[in-house]
Amino acid sequence: MMSPKRLFAIILAVSAAIGSWAQGAVSLDSCRAMALANNKQLMMSRQRIVTAKYQNKEAFSAYLPAIDFAGGYLYNQKKLSVFDSDQLLPVKTFNLETETYDFNLVKNPLTGELVKNPATGEYIPEQVALMPKEALTYDIHNVFFGAVTLTQPIYMGGKIVAMNKITKFAEEAAQALHLSEAENVIYAVDAAYWQVVSLKAKYKLAQSYLALLESLDRDVALMLEQGVATRADKLSVDVKLNSAQVDMTKVENGLTLSRMALAQVCGLPVNTVFPLEDEDLNDISKTTPPAAHYDMEQVYQRRHDLEALRLSIDVAEQQQKVALSTMLPNVALVGAYSFSNPNMFDGFKKRFSGAFSVGAMVTIPLWHWGGDYSKYKAAESDVVIKKLELQDAEEMVSLQVSQAAFRAEESVKTYNMTETNLAKANENLRCATLSFKEGMATTDNVMEAQTAWLKANSENIDAMIDVHLCDTYLSKVLGTLYK
Repeated sequence: MMSPKRLFAIILAVSAAIGSWAQGAVSLDSCRAMALANNKQLMMSRQRIVTAKYQNKEAFSAYLPAIDFAGGYLYNQKKLSVFDSDQLLPVKTFNLETETYDFNLVKNPLTGELVKNPATGEYIPEQVALMPKEALTYDIHNVFFGAVTLTQPIYMGGKIVAMNKITKFAEEAAQALHLSEAENVIYAVDAAYWQVVSLKAKYKLAQSYLALLESLDRDVALMLEQGVATRADKLSVDVKLNSAQVDMTKVENGLTLSRMALAQVCGLPVNTVFPLEDEDLNDISKTTPPAAHYDMEQVYQRRHDLEALRLSIDVAEQQQKVALSTMLPNVALVGAYSFSNPNMFDGFKKRFSGAFSVGAMVTIPLWHWGGDYSKYKAAESDVVIKKLELQDAEEMVSLQVSQAAFRAEESVKTYNMTETNLAKANENLRCATLSFKEGMATTDNVMEAQTAWLKANSENIDAMIDVHLCDTYLSKVLGTLYK
């Protein structure tokens, strides 16, 4: 989850952005802060952090005893009867001679032999005890029952410990991915910001170029009236002037669209227009060349996406332990209080009564046809895959850093060259204008000088913006753009 410090810093930055907006200018840092506060992707990644945090709490609860209640009601159509009819039970009497209990059986008075029942073949007792069917018939039409159970895991094969570590690593990975997404948002803001600055500078350049052509058009019109210029000269300037007006309209439309894009990435309504702090500066470029070499181990440690991959390896290793736990014994302590109505604890009575019970449960896997072992080996293979993904990502990061450093260095060189070209174009335009006024140059010479001046200024602006974007991208691949 985002730390209170970072959240407080964003709130302060957004407040500063609103204040600077009210004063008429918004800085790049303010645009970044607004984007970080309003970006929907970042909002979702923050919620993923919250989700991972609660999943970690859920996994921790497995250490603690689980207490559950279950209850119900059952209607039975028939009563429960132990006998199907009244029962006649033989009765024994004490024999003083043998000092034992013997059955009193019926004897034939003539022969003195014991009499058997012709139907069953059993001896007939002289006395019987009557056991009515009704005495052992129980009314179970309406049965209410319930139980409160307590289950305390003792040993689950290491699964609970592994799941706690998995959810903890998942929470840290969600935080790392949030920071990585924040870097992407910042880079998108920088690109939109400098695009607006670039088009605003080119719009001013187009105005200056249009002013030069209008001044030339007036001079050629006067020269045409005096007969020192031709109609073709005037038409050539008019064509250039019309083309410059069209170009200025295109730049103005592009500036409007780029402002919309910047407002959208900052989380503001697309029609919001606000001035930028850097759009009126003459020199907006950083010309400090980047470092020649970087400690890649430190870069790997700073990169949030690589941190997420490292955590995915930890998760895979713990999942391997979870797979191993399916092949190990599980031991748990179980306690319960069960009750019902009617109950049989003290005869059959229609009232609630219950009793406690405590025991231990052991589960030992014996033979699953290799299924659990295959699951373990698959998890082991997944660990290898995650490690290879990290190695591949580190190689790609190394390439990114080399390319970004090279591009940043080339952008500084290009900017310095455009500065030189711009100085020469300014001097060329001055000389051409002076020669034209003295009658030593044609309108074509002046327009060529103006076109070269326009191109030199445009390339200089592009080089300025490229230096900023290359510097931002280099910070992004180095892992220093957002901490």
